[in-house]
Amino acid sequence: MIGNWWKRRALDRIQVSDEQWQAAEAQLFCLDHLDGDDRRRLREMARGFLAEKQWTGARGLTLTAPMQLSIALQACLLVLNLGLEHYRDWVGIVVYPGDFVIRRNVMDADGIVHEYDDQVLGEAWEGGPVLLSWFDDPDEAGGANVVLHEFAHKLDMANGEVDGLPKLPADMSRRDWIAAFEPAYEDFCRKVDAADRRGEETLLDPYGSEHPSEFFAVMSEAFFETPEVLRDEYPAVYEQLRRFYQQDPASRRSAA
Repeated sequence: MIGNWWKRRALDRIQVSDEQWQAAEAQLFCLDHLDGDDRRRLREMARGFLAEKQWTGARGLTLTAPMQLSIALQACLLVLNLGLEHYRDWVGIVVYPGDFVIRRNVMDADGIVHEYDDQVLGEAWEGGPVLLSWFDDPDEAGGANVVLHEFAHKLDMANGEVDGLPKLPADMSRRDWIAAFEPAYEDFCRKVDAADRRGEETLLDPYGSEHPSEFFAVMSEAFFETPEVLRDEYPAVYEQLRRFYQQDPASRRSAA
């Protein structure tokens, strides 16, 4: 009862004008497939997300309402038809001004531990916060949607191992998911290798070839940002994501 009262009070403090919503949404073409009812539901979910999470600006970054609204809308887009409870096992969001460095430790085959600095755009920690970079100019992120990517990782983590297989709803088949994603991942890795040799670029972000978990996150980005490209390249993957996210951006955009 006390917890519900606190949540209601926190939510009451989040007041966003239509003008603020519209300004944030205008910058996010990943929302283009949503109709008026979807947008109203997304806004209400984003308000709850803003109220529930603990927000921190790193390296002197001052978080602004437009930043937080943008992040909340994109994070909630993934779970619009799944429910905000998919993000309930963690609370922290840390936002950096641009990319940042994480210190890594890796043990080699001889048992020797090597340390190195890994420059990243974002990172999701199991049971912990989501770390995000913020760019005033989205082009500085190199075409990646950091928010969609990292929150897709959070959904992947709900099934235990971070392996590109999230916790599926009851009406979806683990076998069908693997049958769609495994050959697509192998094909994509071949395409990335071939493109590298020719000095060319792939239609989808080559970072997806790093690991099956990255493939799921990159394909989730594409599902919302360039759905027609994903549907053309890997229709079986698109169909699995359509069923998982319970949205159909490619068809909605085509009909618009």
